[in-house]
Amino acid sequence: MSFKFKQFEINQDKTAMKVGTDGVLLGAWATVDWNPYSVLDIGTGTGLIALQLAQRSEAELIDAIEIDTNAYEQAVDNFENSIWNDRLFCYHASLNEFVDEIEEKYDLIISNPPFYTENYLSTDESRNKARFSSALPFEELITSVAKLLSDNGQFSVIIPFKEKEDFIKIAKTNALFPTRICNVKGNKSSSFKRSLIEFSFLEKEYLETTLIIEIERHQYTDVYIDLVQDFYLKM
Repeated sequence: MSFKFKQFEINQDKTAMKVGTDGVLLGAWATVDWNPYSVLDIGTGTGLIALQLAQRSEAELIDAIEIDTNAYEQAVDNFENSIWNDRLFCYHASLNEFVDEIEEKYDLIISNPPFYTENYLSTDESRNKARFSSALPFEELITSVAKLLSDNGQFSVIIPFKEKEDFIKIAKTNALFPTRICNVKGNKSSSFKRSLIEFSFLEKEYLETTLIIEIERHQYTDVYIDLVQDFYLKM
């Protein structure tokens, strides 16, 4: 079971969580035009976002961490099978373990974190780890990012729209401030579903925009196509 993109392929037969719109959006939206040297993808899953950043940037060091054994093995395979395998490396560790052991600071940190509540826990432990906030609370994610991010670095994340204000508050207590926000909805009449947020240690005015994915079913907006067309085969 694999998902083919224009420049790489994601094998996902071993993992509970498959390629989804959230990951592709974040990997396409994160800013790389300032030429970050080092990148860290927290909770890489299949390795999708790390591979997108390898395609989009000249970063010489692209690290990823993944706690789930099956997902880790899948990400390693996907990295090795890509044309950027010399720049990609995956650690099999929890975020806490990684923070304790690594002295490296990263110019760009990116994460599509688990954010479903415990009320919806399934009987599949791997799926729970991938999907649910009990596996990686927002507070733990943000405090870890604050330790791992370089002074001039940027942190990009995708979270539920309803969690946006709380996430920003937690970030501010760790001296991380929004520099760019994009709120995402499926179509013009639907409610906002996700927020893409970029943070840095520099507090300043930020731009907040809206992204609408579809005009109607399977008819995508020009803005969405422009954002993801470097990846999807049929765009």
